[in-house]
Amino acid sequence: MRTPLSLCLCLGFFPGLFLAAADTPARPNVILVMSDDQGWGDIGYNGHPLLQTPNLDAAAAAGLRLDSFYAAAPSCSPTRASVLTGRHPNRMGVFSWGHAIRPQELTLAEVLREEGYMTGHFGKWHLGSVRVDSPVSPGKNGFDRWVSAKNFYDNNPTLSDEGMDIKLIGEGSQVAVESALEWIREASRGEAPFLAVVWFGSPHYPHRASEEDAALYQDQPRNVRDFLGEVTGIDRAFGQLREGISDLGLRENTLLWFTSDNGALRKVGSTGGYRGGKHSVYEGGIRVPAFIEWPRRIPVPFSSQVRASTVDIFPTVLEAAGVSLEGLPPLDGISLIPAMDRKMQERPTSIGFWNAHVPGKFDEPGKIISRLLPTNQDWSDSKVDRVTKRVERLPRKERPLDAFPGHSAWISGTWKLHRREMQVVGRVSWELYDLNADPAEKHDLAKAFPARVAAMRLELEDWLREVTRSLNGEDYR
Repeated sequence: MRTPLSLCLCLGFFPGLFLAAADTPARPNVILVMSDDQGWGDIGYNGHPLLQTPNLDAAAAAGLRLDSFYAAAPSCSPTRASVLTGRHPNRMGVFSWGHAIRPQELTLAEVLREEGYMTGHFGKWHLGSVRVDSPVSPGKNGFDRWVSAKNFYDNNPTLSDEGMDIKLIGEGSQVAVESALEWIREASRGEAPFLAVVWFGSPHYPHRASEEDAALYQDQPRNVRDFLGEVTGIDRAFGQLREGISDLGLRENTLLWFTSDNGALRKVGSTGGYRGGKHSVYEGGIRVPAFIEWPRRIPVPFSSQVRASTVDIFPTVLEAAGVSLEGLPPLDGISLIPAMDRKMQERPTSIGFWNAHVPGKFDEPGKIISRLLPTNQDWSDSKVDRVTKRVERLPRKERPLDAFPGHSAWISGTWKLHRREMQVVGRVSWELYDLNADPAEKHDLAKAFPARVAAMRLELEDWLREVTRSLNGEDYR
């Protein structure tokens, strides 16, 4: 076990940070794959009547299928931030789509790179600028190699190749996988393990499936045909990725994790019968398909009902890599290694959600994409300095610890408590559902179980205060 001193020195804003890893060839490669706006029901193995997703279905049947898995937030940027940090995105001000990650955050790529991993990002970023000098680019968040899009992207996209615009030809999901596999082939020639983050831009609107994929659904209306075709495009690209790592002899000791960034689109997507949809913290807005393949650790396939979330990816991967979680900033996730080993039948901790109803930002998250100057400009330039400070700046006025606007929820065991704080100050409503008996959240039991509401309310509001303290910057002091 060892302590990466340089990481402690460079990231000194987390007092007492201690990370240790077993320096052994047994450490797995890690590939994290995420789709964009694919709901729980938007996949073949969850019973969709039309979708053809044979590669995703086969992978889910070969490893650990997580049947009660949640995105940390009901929209894209926040959930992606949760994957990289193991923390609820409101802790770092990524309230909604298009908000940039704070440079002060410690990311999975930064930790693993310090522990000897090679790191790469391919596809959708949407956590800030994809210009090379930006403090919130993939390169400044721990990725050695990156071919990234600032937001969603479609076929024949223009992506940022480490800060330089390049035009790629092909179906959107496939070009991301081809870029990733090109890097993985190179990385596999060395002895170091690798982390590859492959984030698709599909099936995000506008839906523009390839002709080949759309033809599979030609009897459907055009909008449905293109949406389903984009999901099938994801499936084909995922199959290419899976086959590629097998051909390289990497499959046995590669942890391959697939999920989506939020629940279903309301018009064309499928929640599988759950309430709500994208932007909602009801089940339909946050439940997503998910599975893990890692043959060395999961030799026999099975499914699990353990409730888990994208905040769990960070601690799970670190434990898989032999990295201690001691001394890290407050995490919301837990390691799912015990679930992989069939030693976790129920989640030992609760899961919190909070949509603060802060508006999203269009193509310029934090106003830093088009305004930040390229590498060949002097960093002392006042424009660069001003924009960078806006990204790193903590709230001038600390947010109160007794007001939590928007819609939050707390899952404890089989119970889910909703808290809705209206515009009128102090006006809060509560809903309670038994997810085992009522997964569609149709029957509010708050009045029938007042004691349970009271107990869960205390836990939820304690968590909301803790998240707000992080948002106010306490974790960086």
